[in-house]
Amino acid sequence: MIDEARIWQSLAKASPEATRIHEILEKASLAQGLDADEMASLCCISDPEQLAALFDTARRVKETIYGRRLVIFAPLYISNLCANECLYCAFRAKNKSLKRRSLSQEEIRREVDRLLEQGHKRVLLVAGEAYPRQGFDYVIESIESIYDTRRGQDQIRRINVNVAPLSVPEFRRLHEAKIGTYQLFQETYHRETYHAVHTAGRKADYDWRIGAMDRAMQGGIDDVGIGVLFGLADWRFELLALKQHADHLDSEFGVGPHTISVPRLEPASNSLLAEHPPKPVSDLDFRKLVAILRLALPYVGIILSTRENPNLRRETFALGVSQISAGSRTNPGGYAEDEVFDASQFSLGDHRPLDEVIRDITSMGFVPSFCTACYRLGRTGRDFMDMAKPGLIRAHCDPNALSSFAEYLEDFASPETRAVAEQMWPELLSSLEPSARLRAERQVEQIRKGERDVYC
Repeated sequence: MIDEARIWQSLAKASPEATRIHEILEKASLAQGLDADEMASLCCISDPEQLAALFDTARRVKETIYGRRLVIFAPLYISNLCANECLYCAFRAKNKSLKRRSLSQEEIRREVDRLLEQGHKRVLLVAGEAYPRQGFDYVIESIESIYDTRRGQDQIRRINVNVAPLSVPEFRRLHEAKIGTYQLFQETYHRETYHAVHTAGRKADYDWRIGAMDRAMQGGIDDVGIGVLFGLADWRFELLALKQHADHLDSEFGVGPHTISVPRLEPASNSLLAEHPPKPVSDLDFRKLVAILRLALPYVGIILSTRENPNLRRETFALGVSQISAGSRTNPGGYAEDEVFDASQFSLGDHRPLDEVIRDITSMGFVPSFCTACYRLGRTGRDFMDMAKPGLIRAHCDPNALSSFAEYLEDFASPETRAVAEQMWPELLSSLEPSARLRAERQVEQIRKGERDVYC
């Protein structure tokens, strides 16, 4: 699936020659994607004018496909039990200082209640790669508990899942549990590095892990999310490997990845490797890789986590990011209880509460979105890609983002956030195409009259 020699060939012959870069960016502006050689050339850019052109092209392509919306979600860690030995992770089996815990179903419901109280509608269920005595049933039961939890008329509307690679029958069960996207990171596509940092447990099997998305598709899950933990290997190599993985899925199943996550290695309990990344990625290179991903795979949702600090997140929003976590906790029980840092997977860079993040991104001209319409209307897999690749999905994303944002403003926002939204509302509306603007205005009016969960 990953042709390392081909990747190194592309990088070896790459050049930031001005005419070449101009031609690549002209092609990229059409939102039709890029090949590996073109991506490699963009990786070489250092000239300020070329960087500005790269970033501007990425912004325009993102807005062409998805508009100015940023989808908001929160990770929900249900367990930090793990049988693997990943040298960069606090959850690794030999880290005896970590407080181990798997939440009971009642504790999971309390976590969900706290997230609903904040206004969240989408969660990413995360578990370490070992389960309590129930085995995989624990994950299925936890999904049921999350969906069943109510706070007044509010509930979690869609659960995405990040758990250990599964067999095809297990993926079928996950699909039947009505999840949204199955998410799993290869961590690094570079085999030598992969084996050096994954020293024990099932995760040490590179091929079992990289084959997980094929098995997920075979099990009926047609929305999958891939990713890399940047800092383990050369970021340029990882970028081209992500493209190869995406192309493989598109070729085999007619559906590329729904999302790509771009976490950077951050400090973790008792991990020297996490403190000193083997291949650190600078802030500038991080912004470059996000922009290049957007141009190479225009249809994909790019996810930015709270690993990054607020300033870096602000700088990156306009470069192609379309989904962000907010108000995150990375330890089981972290929402309903005071955060216990010795039970967390890694250090966070952005500790701001949800409302403050919402206020910040609104003031920047973005639309916070809690929309889950596509999952519930069956716009997944090929159906979603048929709309996303030509940019048709924006006709739904724009009005749904504004109506879900209006619901947040009515029910959860602080007075300060409402004031910022009121000031920015005309600009947010004016960024929409006329037909989408009319639909958004109708949906928002329904929200303001007391209806909820309005979408198209």
